[in-house]
Order: sequence, then structure tokens, then C-alpha cells
Amino acid sequence: MQKKLGGVVLTGRNANTEVILTNEIADSIRPYLPALARLPRSWSLLYSLDQHGISLATLYRKCEAALDTRRTSGSNTGALVVIKDSAGTVFGAWLGDGIRPSKGQGFYGGGESFLWKKTDGGKCRVFRWTGKNDYVTLCEPEYISFGGGDGQYGIWLDESLFDGSSARCPTFDNDPLCSPGAKKAGLCSSSASGSRCGVWGPEAANMKGNWTAWIGACVR
Repeated sequence: MQKKLGGVVLTGRNANTEVILTNEIADSIRPYLPALARLPRSWSLLYSLDQHGISLATLYRKCEAALDTRRTSGSNTGALVVIKDSAGTVFGAWLGDGIRPSKGQGFYGGGESFLWKKTDGGKCRVFRWTGKNDYVTLCEPEYISFGGGDGQYGIWLDESLFDGSSARCPTFDNDPLCSPGAKKAGLCSSSASGSRCGVWGPEAANMKGNWTAWIGACVR
């Protein structure tokens, strides 16, 4: 019988800021991550609108710095985007290749990425990559988006990180992720008065003496 991995420990958030990613949500998402990304118990905050300011450029800078550090150390490079809209709906994306400016190169990312949404029951519904296109992540100076095709984005946020939309897209064949009450012309919009955004990343796993857990994660 395989030993169950312990629950996720979230680090780096200031106690006086709003909780968007709870341990319950993190534990619900963790089984859907790639095998090696499931191993770390600790997830660190890479960017928070509350702590680091309302700036897409700052989000890119902090996430790219973390990405470079993790590549150097051989750690997992994935990033979890967490958004809470004005109606309290929580949703986001797992990006297997992390977040970095596209720099004119267009979309990047692959099949490990997915979109997700917290359900009324507290669990998370996941929308995996369909293989229909490679429009996974696009990081432009004016906006950031996840999923695309047919003129739609799975998630789209402008440079203020306040205004955004979500629609069904071929990349993930997802339901619109934000609150139905905010729909406009078939899209869901996050209100500028209440949206929150954060990015988290699994820390390096300590593999010493943990081969059983590693094998268990890989065969799941």
C-alpha cells in the first residue's frame, strides 16, 4: 500500500492579505499536476496583487526570476495561477512551463498545462489540454492569456490584472470559468472592483530517503 503524500503547505503570503488559494484547493489540484510536481509539499508565493502591486510587468519579472532559479537548481518549473473574481468564484491555470514574457515568440507551453475551477463542493474541476492547438500561454506586455483559438481565450487578463474574461476555447475545451453573473456577449468578465490574482510554484522536493513517494507519484 502506497503512503499518501502529505498536504500542501503554502508559504510566502503575508498574514494580513486576502486568502485566495486555500490548502483545500491546493490539495484538490495537486493530484492533477505532473508526477514530479506533485512531490513538493511546500508551494511558495511567486506573485500576489496584494503584496507586490497591480502590475503585469512585476508579475512577469518575479515569475521569470523564479523560473530561472528553478531551472538552475533542476526543480520543477511549473506555476499555478489563481484568480478570484468579484463574485467570489476561484479559478485559474496550471502552466507546466511557468510564466515568462513571450517576447514576440507567440504562445508557448504543452500538454501538462490545464485550466481549473473550484466547484461548489470545494473540489476543483480540471480542463486538460485537448491537443487541438498549442495556444497554451501568451505573455504580452498588455495582457496575459491561457488557452485560445476561434477568437476566444480560456482566460484573459489585461495589464492591470483587474479586467479579464473567460470563454470556451479549443485548447482546453473548458467551460467559462468565472461567475455566470458577469457574462457579457458570451464571455465572463472579472469586475475591476473585486478581482484578485496570485501565482504559486511548488518548491524543490527533498528526494533523500523519499524514493517510495517518488515512485508512487510517478505511477499515479
